[in-house]
Amino acid sequence: MELKLKIGYTQVLELVDQLPEKDVQKLIKKIQSKFDSTEKERVSIHELIMQAPTWTDEEYNNYLEVRKHINKSRLK
Repeated sequence: MELKLKIGYTQVLELVDQLPEKDVQKLIKKIQSKFDSTEKERVSIHELIMQAPTWTDEEYNNYLEVRKHINKSRLK
């Protein structure tokens, strides 16, 4: 059985205000743990760049050579 409720943000706040302090603390921990796990899954841009594949000097020189030939062969 599935129950879906369409309630707004202010209604959620009103419901939370009605909870006992102990349950509010549980809710806070649950929400924080959810966001903590998503933060851990994110990869910083620096880590992403550092893990990216790179060219060797030979590959880069080959690229420059090919690029030079392509530039010469373009129709003008």
